[in-house]
Amino acid sequence: MDIKEVIQKRRAYRSLDKVEITEELAKDLAGCAQLAPSCFNHQPWRYVFAYDPVVLKKLHGTLSKGNEWARDASMIIAVFSHRSLDCIIKKRVYYAFDTGMATAFLILRATERGMVTHPIAGFDEDKAKKILGIPEKMRLITLVIVGRHSEELKPALSEQQKVIEQKRPERKSIEEIAFLNTYRGGSFDEI
Repeated sequence: MDIKEVIQKRRAYRSLDKVEITEELAKDLAGCAQLAPSCFNHQPWRYVFAYDPVVLKKLHGTLSKGNEWARDASMIIAVFSHRSLDCIIKKRVYYAFDTGMATAFLILRATERGMVTHPIAGFDEDKAKKILGIPEKMRLITLVIVGRHSEELKPALSEQQKVIEQKRPERKSIEEIAFLNTYRGGSFDEI
């Protein structure tokens, strides 16, 4: 599978079946993240690959309403960093961007290996950090839910999630997101 096929295949599914998680798998995914570019090669990303059933059960208690489906995860990857770990040039703070790029590499590798990776924002950051031993000063940016796509719609999904599960959500047009030479979009006054 070439990289474009992997990108096209990647979906943030919610109906998950279990997949075998090994230390080798976690190291493979981490190794792909490790190769991502970063400002002055600072590599600000940090990950905890949680796949022990006891740890996963504790993390279930941090999930927000609507993310009950994530209890079917075979692994949850905590993605964290701190602004001081990367470039701060004038008003530009790079750590979240660089960590996002590294996480995208990890996600694409997992997709290539036949897994679903679904980053979520709906969790209690402080509780999750405590469970995983992540220092308070760090920013827990996202939890990436990992499993194998289930063809069967799981009962934990809401009706809206079931609809989204069956068809890729619409993407914005290329003309809405990309411009040649200069920006010619709408006004940001309403933001």
